[in-house]
Amino acid sequence: MKIVQYKYFLLAVSLVFTLTNCVMEDDLLQVDPNVGTTESFWKTDEDALKGINASYGSLLTDGTYMRSTPLLLDLKGDDCHSFSPWGSMYNVGRFNSNVTDAAIYGWAFETYYQGIYRANQVLQHVPEIDFEDEALKNRILGQAYFLRGLFLFHSVNMFKSVPLPLTTDIYHEQKSQDEGWAQVKEDLTKAAELLPVTYKGISGLDAEQVGRATKGAALAYLGKAQLFTKDFANAKITFKKVIDLGVYSLVANYRDNFTAANENNSESVFEVQFSRDAGGVDLGWGGAPASGWGKTSARAITYAPRGFGWTDVNPSRTLFNDYQLEKTTSGNVDPRLDATIFYNKPGGMKLYGQDFASYYAANASDLNNLFCRKYQNSDGDFANEFDWRSGINERIMRYADVLLMYAECLNETGGTNEAYDYIQMVRNRVGLPNLRTAKPNLSQAQMREQIGHERFLEFPLEGHRFDDIRRWGWLQDATKLAWLKSRDLEFETYKVGREYFPIPQTEFDNNPGMTQNEGY
Repeated sequence: MKIVQYKYFLLAVSLVFTLTNCVMEDDLLQVDPNVGTTESFWKTDEDALKGINASYGSLLTDGTYMRSTPLLLDLKGDDCHSFSPWGSMYNVGRFNSNVTDAAIYGWAFETYYQGIYRANQVLQHVPEIDFEDEALKNRILGQAYFLRGLFLFHSVNMFKSVPLPLTTDIYHEQKSQDEGWAQVKEDLTKAAELLPVTYKGISGLDAEQVGRATKGAALAYLGKAQLFTKDFANAKITFKKVIDLGVYSLVANYRDNFTAANENNSESVFEVQFSRDAGGVDLGWGGAPASGWGKTSARAITYAPRGFGWTDVNPSRTLFNDYQLEKTTSGNVDPRLDATIFYNKPGGMKLYGQDFASYYAANASDLNNLFCRKYQNSDGDFANEFDWRSGINERIMRYADVLLMYAECLNETGGTNEAYDYIQMVRNRVGLPNLRTAKPNLSQAQMREQIGHERFLEFPLEGHRFDDIRRWGWLQDATKLAWLKSRDLEFETYKVGREYFPIPQTEFDNNPGMTQNEGY
């Protein structure tokens, strides 16, 4: 059995003091009247809303989308690499995370389970509350199922066989990955049944609140879980439900998906909400929240170009080169290149109000290097990222992803010809030629390869590439693995089993019966 121990800020533990003589046992339980307890907190619909808001809070700290989760999702792919002086970060992309040093991956593991625990509190206590607005109650429960499903999605996807807490009890068994995926699907199915398509036009305490989980978000992640487990037939049906909601569309400008000025746009299915204007100015590194915590991200400074942040992540030369493979219908380079990468572009390129070539002129290495542009506050409003306080929302599910995953399901279920149409929707935005004309009559196997290429260019530095590599079985295919090594030398150090992160050592300290992942 596993002991799950998490700090949380909704409930406080009563202090127990050991006394002697004729003190009764009941006298030993002392409750601080200034701190809420389980019995005193969960009383009203407002309490329930505060409870679900706490679950969202677990998306904002260092273990999740403030910094660690994007790093863990990105660095093993061939779209980027890290030369960070911090070994824990440097080793992620080299498949060499240390079991005895859980920095980054262990913080993510802990925070996922913190979020799960908070969602479980909502699911346990909210049904007992008498609501004035029953629809609000359902929305809150739907959000709790969604968030638990999302945190479990990450846990199962990245750590393989993990505990699956469904209650607030402290003991939970480690389960198989198949059992984990089944629970993810169950939670997201329940979420989709309870959640609204939008919060616009509804009444209640959450009316008009942008950023909360919706039916489309739950369906999109359910489809993704089905796709990752190769249940293509059901995933196809689920993704079509998202499309048929009729509320999502691709934005005209690809880069609008990665700036603070264009958040929660028509392409956003779900995004983590950051803001420079909310809360305090301190970063949420983890544990019990402090009053000074803000709601900002450290992603920008971590990925930023040299001189503007820490440059712990760089785009790969392979990514840069692949953007050159196909010109647009007007003969230009794919515009996603300039939205994704800073480089010494002929004719000039600006970053943070500086000319790239001029700024790096004295350093040939940096002048010829590639730097991240996605999710950077680089349009001139900020001189650099050294205040650690980016307010750019993390778009973790875009409609473009739904379209390409749907196309993949069509291809895997005999609909290769129809898959062209949904791929072309994504290509049209950036002016690429009609794929039916450029590559007519692709076989299922050829289309599978094409979808891999399309996803590589649409989603770099968004945490998708290595998930795709792993689920497609490329690491177990000698030819594909050799190809990956030719594109990214970090794959030279891949070892069987290390497509997953290790279970943190602290989990084994609490439970000697836990089984470690293969390869560690």
